[in-house]
This record gives sequence, structure tokens and C-alpha cells, in this order.
Amino acid sequence: MIPVTETLSIEDDEIDLRFFRAGGPGGQNVNKVSTAVQLRFDARRSPSLPNDVSIRLQKLAGKRLTLEGVIVITAQRFRTQERNRDDAIERLVELIRQAAERPTIRRATKPTLASKTRRLEGKTKRSTVKANRGRPSSDD
Repeated sequence: MIPVTETLSIEDDEIDLRFFRAGGPGGQNVNKVSTAVQLRFDARRSPSLPNDVSIRLQKLAGKRLTLEGVIVITAQRFRTQERNRDDAIERLVELIRQAAERPTIRRATKPTLASKTRRLEGKTKRSTVKANRGRPSSDD
């Protein structure tokens, strides 16, 4: 069981880990050992997640979400399989933590009298500046 928040945790068997060879630096080790990890988590059908958290998680996942509702996270920053696995799980947990936070509902407010006054004074000043532009009059 992987704890996400105090009230939310996901089961180990809900996460599918696949290991493959990583590219990049690492010497001969790169060609022999499968150190990179691909984590797959079915956000749409997970029994551990409440429906609202699941919906927010799918929106947050962005391009990491497949058409079937599976989140795919690839980790290959480190040279060891264990560190890459921990990195992928930590990234998934952080994503779920963000989805677990309920967004604050914006309440519409009216502008105050002072802010309306400031706005109108600024408009008046600006119009005066623009009105004073141009050629000087030949009253002399």
C-alpha cells in the first residue's frame, strides 16, 4: 500500500511497472541492464480513488494519459532500477496529491466604490493628456 495523503492510499497491485534499457550515458551498463522504468496506473478504473479525484487526476495528467485512462510515467534519470522505480512512484504520488486537493470556488465580488473612482480618475487623466496633444492653436 502506497500512502498518498492521510485519507488516501493506492494498492501496490494497481501499479504496473515495466523495465527497459535506458539510453544516454552510463557506459557498458546501459547496454546490459534494464534500468529505466515505465509505470502504468489506471486512473479511470482505480478502486482506491474517489470519482472526483480520478477526474481531476486525468485532467492533470495531460499528455501522460492514454485514451483508455491509463497514466504512463517513464523514469530514467538514475542509473539504478530501484532509484528509477522510486522516482516514478513519487511522481505518481505527487500527481495524485495535487488532484486530491479540492480547488477553491471563486466567488464573484463587485468592485468597490474606491476602485471605481480610481478607474474613472485614471481615464479622465488619460483623456486630458490625449486632448492636449496636437498642434498648438494660433490664437496669438
